[in-house]
Amino acid sequence: MLKMMLQLIAGRVSSLVARRATLALTTSSARMASHAPDPEVTEAVDMSRPMYWDRLDTPLPDKLYKDELSAAEKSLKEKEKGPWSQLTNEEKIALYRLSFHQTYAEMNQPKSEWKTVVGGIFFFVGFTALVVWWQRVYVYPPRPRTFDDEWQAKQLQRMLDMRINPIEGFSSKWDYEKGQWK
Repeated sequence: MLKMMLQLIAGRVSSLVARRATLALTTSSARMASHAPDPEVTEAVDMSRPMYWDRLDTPLPDKLYKDELSAAEKSLKEKEKGPWSQLTNEEKIALYRLSFHQTYAEMNQPKSEWKTVVGGIFFFVGFTALVVWWQRVYVYPPRPRTFDDEWQAKQLQRMLDMRINPIEGFSSKWDYEKGQWK
């Protein structure tokens, strides 16, 4: 009776799960097919077009850093076409910043990523130590009495009294006449 009841419950649960999964898959795929992506919510990136990046191994990216220029930047670009001796240092720097986001010196500056890595390592080591401590206190049984120094001293004396392995082993290193180790 109980076995039959469990089979009935298992059958109902599995059919309910299968129905819900089918419903979820069909409605989500229908929703995805019926709606076009909203440009305000998601912005698709066309990976076939040239992209900008700052990399030391690639000094000239595929495109300039700034695509859309303001009026001041457009006038500076027009001024760039003339002799560069008439440009000030600030204008040359501004022109450089139109093409590139960072200089080589800025790209070579040390990052503080190592702090995050070391912090993560310390966190996981500390968490592991906490788990080991918790297991030692609450999970493992108490240490057996055979680990106590007093017990081991008595066991050593017992082995010497019984003269265990007197030729090459343990008792061969004990001087029985003087009562000390050889």
